[in-house]
Formats: sequence, structure tokens, C-alpha cells
Amino acid sequence: MKALWIVSFRPFGKSKENDTYQGIFINSIKSLNFDITFSLTQFDEPNIEEFINKKSIKNFYTNISKKELPDGKKYSNKRMLDNALDQYMEKSDFEYLVYSNADIIVPNNLFDELVKIKLKNFCAIIYPNTHVKNGNIKNIFWPHYGIDLIIFKISKDKAIKFKELIKTYEAYDWGLQENFYIAASEALNLKRINLFKKTKVIKFENDFLAFDETRNTQIKAWQENQKYFLKFLKANKLSKLYASGSYYYLLYKIFRFRDLNFGLILSYIIFYPYNLTRKIFSLIKKFLSIDVKP
Repeated sequence: MKALWIVSFRPFGKSKENDTYQGIFINSIKSLNFDITFSLTQFDEPNIEEFINKKSIKNFYTNISKKELPDGKKYSNKRMLDNALDQYMEKSDFEYLVYSNADIIVPNNLFDELVKIKLKNFCAIIYPNTHVKNGNIKNIFWPHYGIDLIIFKISKDKAIKFKELIKTYEAYDWGLQENFYIAASEALNLKRINLFKKTKVIKFENDFLAFDETRNTQIKAWQENQKYFLKFLKANKLSKLYASGSYYYLLYKIFRFRDLNFGLILSYIIFYPYNLTRKIFSLIKKFLSIDVKP
């Protein structure tokens, strides 16, 4: 069994903190007892080839010039997936297609749990993450935003269909990636499985400022990607709530009673009643603060 792992690295040499996280990510994958090849699509980020050569990791490496992207864009999520699907279909022995960010620690029992799932095709995720900020681990059940590890086990026929699906998909830079992949799993008619009670993902908080990435630039990218995503959803007859229902809809779509344990139950209790109550009070406060003109 083999896995093709989709990831793209941030530039090395700009942030010691992020360099460390990306190194930890690679080391966590190298410790897995599984045959993994990386699908690396980069966009002129410096020092990536030196890093992967030093780490001696199997990979398909592609660099796409930023000049091929729209003005101001740093990377294309579609081009990354497009390349990976081509590589997946060219090789007859890949069984898993994995998408992740490079700022996580991959659990060492990941594939031990995946091979226990006796389905020909499925989509597995691990939610919520165990969040690390400033070196401190927060509680493991708090429902942080972000699904940073998504695993597809798909046949070559499903991969061909996946390739067809993304003809109507586009996305640049930050935002909505997990929404897209979960929506795609529905379009591919895959059962979704949350492995949270079996294993955990540790997620580091990036040093975004080192890459001139602020909350405002993230919001702008998210809003632009939402427009692309809505076109994809419409073309594939999927609910618009994937793009507008935020995590309230996304967590509903990945919910299965058999995946629950005490920690995951707490996550859902916190996310829905707690967050919805806060949102309602925020809207009431905003409404009451509006100046009413006579």
C-alpha cells in the first residue's frame, strides 16, 4: 500500500518558528511505517528543494512561477490538486490521497487506523485539532476552526471523477480548503469518517506576519475564494451552505454517531450552543447600537 501526500511548503529562511514546524511535520511523516510520496507543487518559494533533498523524502516536485497566477496571488490550490490527481492516476499502486498543511504533527498510528476501515472508497478526517500556541497545548476537545488533515481512499475511477469535478473549481491563497474537500467527498459519494476518538492531530499556530499575511488579507482571500467555491457548488449540485454556512454546516456534514466519544461530544456541545449563543448576543448588541434617525 502506498499514499500520495499533497502539501506545499512555506518559504524556508524567513521564519525560524515556521521552519521548525515544517521540519517537525516532515519528521512525523518519516516516522510512519508506510510508503509515502509527496506531491509538492511550489510557487517560487525559496529553499524548498534544498530542504526536501536534505530530508531525503520521496516526492514529485513541480514549481509553478507566480507569473502564471493572477496578480498578487501567492499559490493556487487547484493547481496543487490537479498535479496530484495526475500523479495518483499515473501510478497504479497508490491507494490513499492525503491533503494536509505543513504545520501539524501527523499521528504515528494514522495508517494503522486507516487500514482497519474495510471500505473501498472513503474520506477520513481528524477533527478537532489539538492546538498549540506559543508552545502551550490547549485542551484537545475545543472546536478550533480548521481541518488540517484529510485522507481519501479512492479507486482510480473515483480519481478520474475527482479530476472532472475540479474543472469547475478554483482557489488561491488562504481559506475554504477543508470546505472544498468535504464538499468534494459528497460529490464523489464517499462515506466520511472522523478518526478523532482513535487518534489526534497537533496543530501549530503559524507566524503569519513573517509572510506578510494578516487577518485582513486572509479575510480578503476567503471572500474571493467563496465566489469561486459557489460556482463549483452550483456546477456540481451541492449545497451553497458549504460556502455560506461556515463550520455550522461543515461539522453537521461530518457528524456520525459512531465517531463520537466524550471529547467529541464536548466539541459539538461547545461549538453549537456556545458559539450560536455568542453570535446571537453579538447580533443583538450590534442591532441595539445602531443609531436610529428620527
